[in-house]
Amino acid sequence: MKLTMASSPHNHSHKSLNKLMLTVILACVPGFIAQLIFFGTGVLIQLLLALLTVSVAEAVIMRMRKRSAIAALNDGSAWLTGVLLALSIPPLAPWWIIVIGSVFAIVIVKQLYGGLGFNLFNPAMAAYVLLLVSFPVQMTAWLPATDLLAQPITFSQQLSVIFNGYTSAGFSVDQLRVGFDGMTMATPLDTVKTDIAHGLTISESMQSPVFNQWLGKGWGWVNLGFLIGGIYLIKSKVINWHIPVSFIAMLAICSGIGYIATPGTEPGVAFHLFSGATMLGAFFIATDPVSAATTNRGRLIYGALIGLLVYLIRTFGGFPDAVAFSVLLLNMAVPLIDYYTQPRTYGHGVKK
Repeated sequence: MKLTMASSPHNHSHKSLNKLMLTVILACVPGFIAQLIFFGTGVLIQLLLALLTVSVAEAVIMRMRKRSAIAALNDGSAWLTGVLLALSIPPLAPWWIIVIGSVFAIVIVKQLYGGLGFNLFNPAMAAYVLLLVSFPVQMTAWLPATDLLAQPITFSQQLSVIFNGYTSAGFSVDQLRVGFDGMTMATPLDTVKTDIAHGLTISESMQSPVFNQWLGKGWGWVNLGFLIGGIYLIKSKVINWHIPVSFIAMLAICSGIGYIATPGTEPGVAFHLFSGATMLGAFFIATDPVSAATTNRGRLIYGALIGLLVYLIRTFGGFPDAVAFSVLLLNMAVPLIDYYTQPRTYGHGVKK
């Protein structure tokens, strides 16, 4: 019998790589629809820009490597990267933000390492961190839920903001972020972090219009959408349960302990689980088959450490959300985790 060694991702679901990638993209649909409803059609524009850019970047780099561009695009990995990146950035970010991020993800993070199966980092999250560090103003300009906006914004106006920086009426993104009370609104995670730093209690912070019964308005539904998609991926055996379950469990445990210890400055378990990119990170990003841990015990450790880092950075760090940073840090630790969690060969003792 002839044995063949191959690089990751290792497929154990009896589906082609193309079908696996398309299944993951399909599972993103509930979360995407929730974003569309609560934060406007800008997310659709960003998605189309991302898909176009990753397709062109993948085709060009494959032609430069004298390989088939069609075969590379058909596996769907570039499109999944574009989808995840588009879902992670503000819907009204300038068009060049998604273009730069998409090119960096495909050309630098994926292809420079040798292509699919050889990249050390999750391409979408590496690109997200590059954009966040390089363009913090544009990458933190999230609008509140559309029903909180003092100035209604149509599809054509969102298109104008993305490509020109202003609506047809002359409003910038900062002006659009102003609510009915005249205050510029931030994301729920950022609002809590800022208010606590200014000495407010959680109860006082939750009086902001961006909250709805202790969850961010719109954000709870977005996370619920990605949770539904994630459960579908587990049921379809596209991903294993170990990483998302350990991620969510550790985040819940840490936030629960924090709430018991300091109830006045800790928003609690439900807020952490259904805010920011928690569910998107747990089911769609941390489970990347190339850059994640590969053993079952390793996956549990990997997911739990990501959940721990997310809580620590959200609570004590300088960024309101921390999924991208946590995933990239644990991507670097994957070889070590896999080395110490690989199953023993039958007949061999414990490795010293």
